[in-house]
Amino acid sequence: MSRIGKKLIAIPDGVKVAVSGRTVSVEGPKGKLSLTPAAAISVAVDAAAKVVKVTCTKDDRLSRSLYGLTRSLIANMVEGCLKGYFRSLEVYGVGYSVQLQGKKFTLNCGFSHPVMFDVPDGLIVEVQTPQARGDSEPARFTIRGPDKQAVGEFAASVRRAKPPEPYKGKGVRYAGERVRRKVGKAFVGTAGT
Repeated sequence: MSRIGKKLIAIPDGVKVAVSGRTVSVEGPKGKLSLTPAAAISVAVDAAAKVVKVTCTKDDRLSRSLYGLTRSLIANMVEGCLKGYFRSLEVYGVGYSVQLQGKKFTLNCGFSHPVMFDVPDGLIVEVQTPQARGDSEPARFTIRGPDKQAVGEFAASVRRAKPPEPYKGKGVRYAGERVRRKVGKAFVGTAGT
């Protein structure tokens, strides 16, 4: 069986975990999340010990693979509802910028039109104000939320709109991401041939 699945999940102060039927719901200061695990996985909450225990009832290959996954998903829900997750991104390029108007996130990245995204429910996008950064500084923004998967998926979809190119490094990249740079074409003159 899974070594990850066997680990107990500690419930910190300020987080409530409840199981009703097959649905596991977690509530904390950063938000509410719920998960319905597979039929072969059962979840029990021990309120006295303040732990969540995940068990696998079948011994087939699919159930064993979902055992550790379900435990990790519930642990991420507890962590997200307590502290939340975030992903910081940077936009490099002359004239490249980002704007946020309500739930509409706009990315200007060298296309003839701005690329628009609808911010999913439960996520918060924070854009660094242009006055706070210099001309050589990239535009920065942060995506926050309690759901680790939703934060990562939205950050990946924004990055996918204009991934960093290898020659000048222009595009959207994660904060701290290193882009492998290539050398452009060099002109070699032939004198006297």
